[in-house]
Amino acid sequence: MSVHFRKLALIGIGLIGSSIALAARRQGLVDVIAISTRKAETLDEARDLNLGDIYTLDAAEAVRGADLVIICTPVGAYEGVMRAIAPALEKGAVLSDVGSVKGHVVRTLAPLVPEGVSFIPGHPLAGTEHSGPSAGFPELFAGRWCVLTPGPEVDPEQTDKLAAFWRAMGSQVEAMDAAHHDMVLAITSHIPHLVAYNIVGTVADLEAATQSEVIKFSASGFRDFTRIAASDPVMWRDIFLTNRDAVLEMLGRFSEDLSALQRSVRMGDGPALEAMFTRTRAIRRSIISAGQETAAPDFGRPHEAPPVPGKSIVREHGGGDDA
Repeated sequence: MSVHFRKLALIGIGLIGSSIALAARRQGLVDVIAISTRKAETLDEARDLNLGDIYTLDAAEAVRGADLVIICTPVGAYEGVMRAIAPALEKGAVLSDVGSVKGHVVRTLAPLVPEGVSFIPGHPLAGTEHSGPSAGFPELFAGRWCVLTPGPEVDPEQTDKLAAFWRAMGSQVEAMDAAHHDMVLAITSHIPHLVAYNIVGTVADLEAATQSEVIKFSASGFRDFTRIAASDPVMWRDIFLTNRDAVLEMLGRFSEDLSALQRSVRMGDGPALEAMFTRTRAIRRSIISAGQETAAPDFGRPHEAPPVPGKSIVREHGGGDDA
């Protein structure tokens, strides 16, 4: 399905928003890109990077005449953004977002969406630990999943059009229920980030001499945790506050499994430990088989991004907005 939008409005222009702008422009998916941010300095940076055609601090101005609007701010800012843009949204437009939580987004935004606007929440599972307009690159979505959570009232043709937009930027697309999305992402992304923040926080609390040695002799495990823990603090604060039920459910399961593992270590139960590690290795291999990672060791070298036809790039993926 070919896809084209007259005007794309991006509300927020961090890593994901800037990558959308670059990818959409490269693939010829839009005629005009309007960018709105809360801070003048961020808008100036986007202008210097030539990410769009229209730059404004007024979100309502940005969405006027847009047939595709994507909110790319932290989830905690969504309600304020929606109240500002709702009167200016064009009838027939598609309204979406890139937030890592979907239930909260539906509950917050759906009541404010004007009649005639198709509200299709989205979540591109892609990112790095970097943030800001300069962090974006057009290959960010190549080979990555984008989950859409349209409600039953949405015209399927509009959902298909948005799905085609993401596919044209390199994504694989899947639709699912918002609550199911939040439960799945709680264990695949949110809990791993919480664990990473906690482990790195523990090191931060160590005595200075021990802390410096941990940093000096960081092996790949701790090094990778620090990359994840370097993700945008505001974004992750909002994720844990808005997806707390799913996070707490999965954190409870994780804690129970951790207690069982702790008991195996205390009791010297080698067979139980080996069985556990064998099961977890199988999960790793299934991720590689699914094309979501490479089997090549990195040892500090950057991962190779999935290929885009006619393009090549080497970038480190994961962490950050990959939520």
